[in-house]
Amino acid sequence: MSQTVQRATEIIELLAERPRPLSEVATHFRVHRSTVFRQLQTLEGAGFVVHRADGNYDIGTRIIAIAQQALDNLDLRRIAHDELRALQSRVGTTVHLAQLLERKVVYIDKVDGGGSVRMYSRIGLPVLPQATGVGKVILAALPEGRRDELLAGTEWTAFTSTTHTSRASLDVELAEIGARGWGVDDSEFEDFMNCIAAPISNSTGTVLGALSISSIKVVNDLDALKRHLPDLLATTERIARALG
Repeated sequence: MSQTVQRATEIIELLAERPRPLSEVATHFRVHRSTVFRQLQTLEGAGFVVHRADGNYDIGTRIIAIAQQALDNLDLRRIAHDELRALQSRVGTTVHLAQLLERKVVYIDKVDGGGSVRMYSRIGLPVLPQATGVGKVILAALPEGRRDELLAGTEWTAFTSTTHTSRASLDVELAEIGARGWGVDDSEFEDFMNCIAAPISNSTGTVLGALSISSIKVVNDLDALKRHLPDLLATTERIARALG
């Protein structure tokens, strides 16, 4: 990838976090303002970036439309969406759908639970496979070589007291998940969140993604979430049959 294209993608990713002024973008990349200004002008001309009235640069409507089209073209998301909505209405808390896309596990759909507390998880962003329910159930269903690819370069950071900090520790849990067919996130990335998750496979047995039911711990602890396991597993089975 050329340096110009690389910088353009990095600018788009930076602005996707929040709108920023020219000076902040230049400072972030440690380059002169005129250099960033030319790149922003090019992106603005293509519709990928917009220069707002308040002086900040933001993501343009064209890139939003492209992202939505890409999501709509994902068969798993299209087939599973109605099942997600139905599951969320039954359990009353947030439901996530993740897909294995090349070497990343990415959230591709989400139906928020009711109430005032909303989860920060965002559609289109990759997740840490070693510290999330959807990530671990996908890892557990993969052949060892493919699993090694996804975990290559992992930094075994302890985000909470329950995070796996070694491959050996993770492998023990993955064996347990593989044996029972579902897994949990026991507050491993955020200490106030937990979830239950199950993999989604096609008719050949190839894992394509995973479905999870998530909640903040003060509303539903793991024992409370596990009461929804039969519903979760039945939902993943219906999605798998629909995938063919």
